[in-house]
Amino acid sequence: MTKPAFNITPGLLLRTALAWAITLLLFFPLAWLILTAFKTELQAIEAPPLFWWTPTLDNFREVQERSDYLLYAKNSLLTSVLSTLLGLALAAPAAYSMAFFKTRRTRDVLLWMLSTKMMPAVGALVPIYVLAQKSALLDTRLGLIIVFTLSNLPIMVWMLYSHFKDIPHEILEAARMDGADLWHEFYRVLLPLSIGGLASTGLLCLVLSWNEAFWSLNLTAAKAGTLAALIASYSSPEGLFWAKLSAASFLAIAPIVVFGWFSQKQLVQGLTFGAVK
Repeated sequence: MTKPAFNITPGLLLRTALAWAITLLLFFPLAWLILTAFKTELQAIEAPPLFWWTPTLDNFREVQERSDYLLYAKNSLLTSVLSTLLGLALAAPAAYSMAFFKTRRTRDVLLWMLSTKMMPAVGALVPIYVLAQKSALLDTRLGLIIVFTLSNLPIMVWMLYSHFKDIPHEILEAARMDGADLWHEFYRVLLPLSIGGLASTGLLCLVLSWNEAFWSLNLTAAKAGTLAALIASYSSPEGLFWAKLSAASFLAIAPIVVFGWFSQKQLVQGLTFGAVK
Protein backbone atom coordinates (compact mmCIF):
# COMPACT_ATOMS: atom_id res chain seq x y z
CA MET A 1 0.00 0.00 0.00
CA THR A 2 1.52 3.30 -1.06
CA LYS A 3 1.73 6.14 1.37
CA PRO A 4 0.08 9.46 0.51
CA ALA A 5 2.36 12.21 -0.71
CA PHE A 6 1.70 14.21 2.43
CA ASN A 7 -0.40 14.02 5.57
CA ILE A 8 -2.70 16.83 6.57
CA THR A 9 -2.17 17.12 10.30
CA PRO A 10 -3.62 19.62 12.78
CA GLY A 11 -0.16 21.11 13.12
CA LEU A 12 0.10 21.64 9.36
CA LEU A 13 -3.33 23.26 9.24
CA LEU A 14 -2.41 25.53 12.13
CA ARG A 15 0.84 26.61 10.50
CA THR A 16 -0.91 27.20 7.17
CA ALA A 17 -3.64 29.28 8.81
CA LEU A 18 -1.02 31.25 10.74
CA ALA A 19 0.98 31.89 7.56
CA TRP A 20 -2.13 33.16 5.76
CA ALA A 21 -3.05 35.36 8.71
CA ILE A 22 0.40 36.94 8.81
CA THR A 23 0.38 37.40 5.03
CA LEU A 24 -3.00 39.13 5.09
CA LEU A 25 -1.91 41.28 8.02
CA LEU A 26 1.20 42.42 6.14
CA PHE A 27 -0.71 42.96 2.89
CA PHE A 28 -3.58 44.89 4.47
CA PRO A 29 -1.83 48.33 4.62
CA LEU A 30 -0.94 48.08 0.93
CA ALA A 31 -4.46 46.98 0.00
CA TRP A 32 -5.98 49.82 2.05
CA LEU A 33 -3.65 52.34 0.39
CA ILE A 34 -4.73 51.15 -3.07
CA LEU A 35 -8.41 51.35 -2.14
CA THR A 36 -8.02 54.84 -0.67
CA ALA A 37 -6.31 56.06 -3.83
CA PHE A 38 -9.60 55.57 -5.72
CA LYS A 39 -11.73 57.48 -3.19
CA THR A 40 -12.51 61.17 -2.83
CA GLU A 41 -11.06 63.07 0.12
CA LEU A 42 -14.39 62.93 1.95
CA GLN A 43 -14.73 59.20 1.33
CA ALA A 44 -11.17 58.61 2.50
CA ILE A 45 -11.89 60.02 5.98
CA GLU A 46 -15.37 58.54 6.26
CA ALA A 47 -16.11 56.81 9.57
CA PRO A 48 -16.90 53.96 9.54
CA PRO A 49 -14.77 53.27 6.44
CA LEU A 50 -16.48 52.80 3.10
CA PHE A 51 -16.06 49.43 1.43
CA TRP A 52 -18.47 50.07 -1.45
CA TRP A 53 -18.18 53.24 -3.51
CA THR A 54 -17.78 54.43 -7.06
CA PRO A 55 -14.03 54.49 -7.84
CA THR A 56 -12.56 57.73 -9.19
CA LEU A 57 -9.33 58.59 -10.98
CA ASP A 58 -9.41 62.26 -9.95
CA ASN A 59 -6.59 61.80 -7.43
CA PHE A 60 -4.25 60.41 -10.08
CA ARG A 61 -5.13 63.24 -12.46
CA GLU A 62 -4.40 65.82 -9.77
CA VAL A 63 -1.09 64.21 -8.92
CA GLN A 64 -0.11 64.45 -12.58
CA GLU A 65 -1.31 68.06 -12.90
CA ARG A 66 0.05 69.37 -9.61
CA SER A 67 3.42 67.62 -9.71
CA ASP A 68 5.68 66.48 -12.50
CA TYR A 69 5.44 62.78 -11.70
CA LEU A 70 7.72 61.78 -14.57
CA LEU A 71 10.48 64.04 -13.23
CA TYR A 72 10.30 62.48 -9.77
CA ALA A 73 10.16 58.98 -11.27
CA LYS A 74 13.14 59.77 -13.49
CA ASN A 75 15.13 61.01 -10.48
CA SER A 76 14.29 57.86 -8.52
CA LEU A 77 15.24 55.62 -11.44
CA LEU A 78 18.54 57.36 -12.18
CA THR A 79 19.70 57.66 -8.58
CA SER A 80 18.75 54.05 -7.77
CA VAL A 81 20.28 52.45 -10.85
CA LEU A 82 23.47 54.53 -10.95
CA SER A 83 24.11 54.22 -7.20
CA THR A 84 23.67 50.44 -7.49
CA LEU A 85 26.08 50.19 -10.42
CA LEU A 86 28.64 52.40 -8.68
CA GLY A 87 28.25 50.38 -5.49
CA LEU A 88 28.86 47.12 -7.33
CA ALA A 89 31.95 48.58 -8.99
CA LEU A 90 33.36 49.46 -5.57
CA ALA A 91 32.10 46.50 -3.55
CA ALA A 92 33.18 43.70 -5.90
CA PRO A 93 36.96 44.40 -5.75
CA ALA A 94 36.76 44.96 -1.98
CA ALA A 95 34.90 41.69 -1.42
CA TYR A 96 37.30 39.88 -3.76
CA SER A 97 40.37 41.00 -1.82
CA MET A 98 38.78 40.09 1.53
CA ALA A 99 37.57 36.69 0.34
CA PHE A 100 40.77 35.51 -1.38
CA PHE A 101 43.53 37.50 0.34
CA LYS A 102 42.50 37.33 3.98
CA THR A 103 44.50 38.89 6.77
CA ARG A 104 44.11 38.80 10.54
CA ARG A 105 42.11 42.04 10.32
CA THR A 106 39.71 41.03 7.54
CA ARG A 107 36.94 40.01 9.93
CA ASP A 108 37.42 43.17 11.98
CA VAL A 109 37.14 45.34 8.87
CA LEU A 110 33.94 43.58 7.83
CA LEU A 111 32.41 44.01 11.27
CA TRP A 112 33.43 47.67 11.33
CA MET A 113 31.82 48.24 7.94
CA LEU A 114 28.61 46.59 9.08
CA SER A 115 28.61 48.55 12.34
CA THR A 116 28.23 51.79 10.37
CA LYS A 117 24.70 50.65 9.48
CA MET A 118 23.81 50.56 13.18
CA MET A 119 24.10 54.32 13.53
CA PRO A 120 20.84 56.23 12.93
CA ALA A 121 20.97 58.19 9.70
CA VAL A 122 19.98 61.37 11.52
CA GLY A 123 23.27 61.18 13.44
CA ALA A 124 25.18 61.82 10.21
CA LEU A 125 22.74 64.34 8.74
CA VAL A 126 24.50 67.56 9.76
CA PRO A 127 28.03 66.68 8.51
CA ILE A 128 26.71 65.19 5.27
CA TYR A 129 24.43 68.17 4.70
CA VAL A 130 27.33 70.59 5.27
CA LEU A 131 29.60 68.59 2.93
CA ALA A 132 26.91 68.54 0.25
CA GLN A 133 26.35 72.27 0.66
CA LYS A 134 30.05 73.11 0.43
CA SER A 135 30.43 70.83 -2.59
CA ALA A 136 27.40 72.26 -4.40
CA LEU A 137 25.72 68.84 -4.30
CA LEU A 138 22.51 69.87 -2.57
CA ASP A 139 19.43 69.12 -4.63
CA THR A 140 21.45 67.26 -7.26
CA ARG A 141 21.20 63.71 -8.51
CA LEU A 142 24.95 63.29 -8.12
CA GLY A 143 24.73 64.09 -4.42
CA LEU A 144 22.00 61.49 -3.91
CA ILE A 145 23.91 58.89 -5.94
CA ILE A 146 26.98 59.34 -3.73
CA VAL A 147 24.97 59.14 -0.50
CA PHE A 148 22.97 56.10 -1.66
CA THR A 149 26.15 54.35 -2.73
CA LEU A 150 27.93 54.94 0.57
CA SER A 151 24.82 53.97 2.50
CA ASN A 152 24.47 50.60 0.77
CA LEU A 153 28.18 49.83 0.32
CA PRO A 154 28.62 47.86 3.61
CA ILE A 155 25.70 45.59 2.75
CA MET A 156 26.98 45.06 -0.78
CA VAL A 157 30.48 44.17 0.41
CA TRP A 158 29.11 41.70 2.95
CA MET A 159 26.82 40.01 0.45
CA LEU A 160 29.48 39.70 -2.24
CA TYR A 161 32.05 38.53 0.31
CA SER A 162 29.66 35.76 1.40
CA HIS A 163 29.23 34.71 -2.22
CA PHE A 164 32.89 34.95 -3.25
CA LYS A 165 34.19 32.88 -0.35
CA ASP A 166 31.97 29.96 -1.40
CA ILE A 167 33.67 29.80 -4.81
CA PRO A 168 36.38 27.08 -4.81
CA HIS A 169 39.84 28.61 -4.61
CA GLU A 170 41.16 25.90 -6.90
CA ILE A 171 39.45 27.58 -9.85
CA LEU A 172 41.39 30.79 -9.32
CA GLU A 173 44.61 28.87 -8.65
CA ALA A 174 44.19 27.09 -11.99
CA ALA A 175 43.78 30.46 -13.68
CA ARG A 176 46.99 31.71 -12.05
CA MET A 177 48.87 28.63 -13.23
CA ASP A 178 47.69 29.43 -16.75
CA GLY A 179 49.29 32.86 -16.44
CA ALA A 180 46.32 35.03 -15.45
CA ASP A 181 47.18 38.15 -13.49
CA LEU A 182 44.94 39.64 -10.78
CA TRP A 183 42.87 41.70 -13.21
CA HIS A 184 42.15 38.79 -15.57
CA GLU A 185 41.53 36.49 -12.60
CA PHE A 186 38.97 38.92 -11.24
CA TYR A 187 37.39 40.07 -14.49
CA ARG A 188 37.47 36.93 -16.66
CA VAL A 189 37.18 34.16 -14.05
CA LEU A 190 35.56 35.37 -10.83
CA LEU A 191 32.91 37.74 -12.17
CA PRO A 192 31.43 35.28 -14.71
CA LEU A 193 31.13 32.72 -11.89
CA SER A 194 29.42 35.30 -9.69
CA ILE A 195 26.67 36.59 -11.97
CA GLY A 196 23.99 35.27 -9.62
CA GLY A 197 25.54 36.91 -6.59
CA LEU A 198 26.08 40.20 -8.37
CA ALA A 199 22.49 40.19 -9.63
CA SER A 200 21.05 39.42 -6.19
CA THR A 201 23.15 42.09 -4.51
CA GLY A 202 22.32 44.67 -7.16
CA LEU A 203 18.58 43.94 -7.04
CA LEU A 204 18.41 44.23 -3.27
CA CYS A 205 20.34 47.50 -3.18
CA LEU A 206 18.26 48.85 -6.06
CA VAL A 207 15.14 48.31 -3.96
CA LEU A 208 16.78 49.91 -0.90
CA SER A 209 17.81 52.96 -2.92
CA TRP A 210 14.37 53.31 -4.53
CA ASN A 211 12.68 53.23 -1.12
CA GLU A 212 15.16 55.57 0.58
CA ALA A 213 13.27 58.56 1.96
CA PHE A 214 15.39 60.15 4.70
CA TRP A 215 18.23 61.40 2.51
CA SER A 216 15.91 62.25 -0.36
CA LEU A 217 13.81 64.53 1.83
CA ASN A 218 16.76 66.24 3.51
CA LEU A 219 19.16 66.66 0.58
CA THR A 220 16.83 67.52 -2.30
CA ALA A 221 14.12 69.99 -3.21
CA ALA A 222 12.49 70.61 -6.59
CA LYS A 223 15.24 69.59 -9.02
CA ALA A 224 16.46 66.22 -7.74
CA GLY A 225 13.52 65.15 -5.59
CA THR A 226 12.63 61.47 -5.79
CA LEU A 227 9.23 59.85 -5.47
CA ALA A 228 9.64 59.97 -1.69
CA ALA A 229 9.65 63.77 -1.94
CA LEU A 230 6.54 63.62 -4.12
CA ILE A 231 4.70 61.66 -1.43
CA ALA A 232 5.84 64.04 1.31
CA SER A 233 4.54 67.03 -0.65
CA TYR A 234 0.97 65.95 0.14
CA SER A 235 1.50 66.66 3.82
CA SER A 236 0.72 70.27 4.74
CA PRO A 237 0.10 72.36 7.88
CA GLU A 238 -3.62 72.07 7.13
CA GLY A 239 -3.43 68.28 7.39
CA LEU A 240 -2.99 65.24 5.22
CA PHE A 241 -4.79 64.79 1.93
CA TRP A 242 -5.32 61.07 2.40
CA ALA A 243 -6.73 60.24 -1.01
CA LYS A 244 -4.12 62.20 -2.96
CA LEU A 245 -1.38 60.94 -0.63
CA SER A 246 -2.51 57.38 -1.31
CA ALA A 247 -2.56 57.99 -5.07
CA ALA A 248 0.95 59.46 -5.00
CA SER A 249 2.17 56.56 -2.84
CA PHE A 250 0.59 54.02 -5.19
CA LEU A 251 2.32 55.60 -8.18
CA ALA A 252 5.61 55.56 -6.26
CA ILE A 253 5.54 51.96 -5.08
CA ALA A 254 3.89 50.31 -8.08
CA PRO A 255 7.07 50.10 -10.24
CA ILE A 256 9.24 48.64 -7.48
CA VAL A 257 6.51 46.21 -6.34
CA VAL A 258 6.17 44.84 -9.87
CA PHE A 259 9.95 44.71 -10.21
CA GLY A 260 10.29 42.92 -6.86
CA TRP A 261 7.61 40.40 -7.81
CA PHE A 262 9.43 39.32 -10.95
CA SER A 263 12.84 39.23 -9.24
CA GLN A 264 11.79 37.73 -5.90
CA LYS A 265 13.89 34.58 -6.45
CA GLN A 266 17.08 36.61 -6.82
CA LEU A 267 16.15 38.85 -3.88
CA VAL A 268 15.60 35.88 -1.57
CA GLN A 269 18.87 34.35 -2.74
CA GLY A 270 20.67 37.60 -1.95
CA LEU A 271 19.18 37.78 1.54
CA THR A 272 20.18 34.20 2.36
CA PHE A 273 23.81 34.21 1.17
CA GLY A 274 25.89 32.34 3.69
CA ALA A 275 22.89 31.42 5.86
CA VAL A 276 23.27 27.66 5.35
CA LYS A 277 26.65 26.01 5.56
